[in-house]
Amino acid sequence: MNAPVARKPLMALDAALSELLGALKGRALDTEKVATLDCDGRVLAQDVVSALQVPPQDNSSMDGYAVRVADVASGLPLPVSQRIAAGSSGTPLEPGTVARIFTGAPIPPGADAVVMQEDCTDVAAVNASDTRPAISVNSQPQSGQWIRRQGEDVTLGHAVLRAGQRLGPAALGMAASVGCAELLVARRPRVALFSTGDELVMPGQVRPQDMAPGAIYNSNRFFLASLLKRMGCDVTDLGIVPDQLDATIAALRQAAQSHDVILTSGGVSVGEEDHIKPAVQSLGTLDLWQIAIKPGKPFAHGRIGKAHFVGLPGNPVSSFMTFLLLVRPFLLRMQGVEDVSLPSQTLRADFAWPRADRRQEFLRVRRNTAGGLDLFPNQSSGVLSSAVWGDGFVDNPPSNTIAQGDAVRFVAFNELLA
Repeated sequence: MNAPVARKPLMALDAALSELLGALKGRALDTEKVATLDCDGRVLAQDVVSALQVPPQDNSSMDGYAVRVADVASGLPLPVSQRIAAGSSGTPLEPGTVARIFTGAPIPPGADAVVMQEDCTDVAAVNASDTRPAISVNSQPQSGQWIRRQGEDVTLGHAVLRAGQRLGPAALGMAASVGCAELLVARRPRVALFSTGDELVMPGQVRPQDMAPGAIYNSNRFFLASLLKRMGCDVTDLGIVPDQLDATIAALRQAAQSHDVILTSGGVSVGEEDHIKPAVQSLGTLDLWQIAIKPGKPFAHGRIGKAHFVGLPGNPVSSFMTFLLLVRPFLLRMQGVEDVSLPSQTLRADFAWPRADRRQEFLRVRRNTAGGLDLFPNQSSGVLSSAVWGDGFVDNPPSNTIAQGDAVRFVAFNELLA
């Protein structure tokens, strides 16, 4: 009788992620120029270098009066010699006078401070021969007060945005401030998405009261499509594939022809109706199979032609978590983002977790008003309500128990889903 074949140990998450990212080396996406207004969420492919100073000249940060500090020290009323609005330029400030000035307007030569209009009082003309309006300054300004200096924000030749940066609203404003009407960004990854499982039904096809025994609504399709779009992908939804090997092979072959990534949900475990593994192996290679994490062990990665294959578990929480832990950094790195690490913080566990597992665990939790973390009572991989109730998860190392009051590593969902 032959001895049983020893099973390979499950791969640790860090090792799996390293292997997954390593598969992208030398395979950068094409780039394209896109209008800056349309670049929210896109990944910059080229540094943005400023061709000007921002601000281009000294300007006022307040509505008020541009003054010479020495003239104000006399305490005498000062006539208003000119008016300078944003978008215009003044003339050199006459000694012994002030200039009415508005926010953003250039500081006239000779002025060395701005006084807010709230600190000034309108007074009569200085004398009969000078009928110009005049003001009295009620506080002694400091040199440079309320003046934005030339180049204070950006200097000529400075890289204001770096390649590999995922662009948000502030970055788009910065690009516009240095004159960029369009930006060079990575092309959006083209991702084909499908689910497997004869038990799956789409919402709207069957009323809840008419559902057949064993049937469930396909929730994974909805949150995975949403997650992919948040990661900047163009998504082709191929629907639900029956639990048949030939149908699975056909769907994979079709998807591989015009997509960078094929993302599936379900069918990657070891049951007789799980056809993803043999289907992928018949068309290409399966390089990564099963991870030492909970939830989410049945995760797979391989290649079919030029397309990457990524297989997620069918249980909704497992699918959701493996996307955040592995697919999210994979898709961001594909677009050129260098730092794809999990943003985390250390918080207090206001719960106990006495059951250590050999795998790295990800426990759905929620921050409470006392600054600690509460645990969702049911941590099953099929309980999607845990991810709705929670605002993040605890990254619990293998074979580790948690006592109430322990410091734990917390990762917020909103940090990953922006």
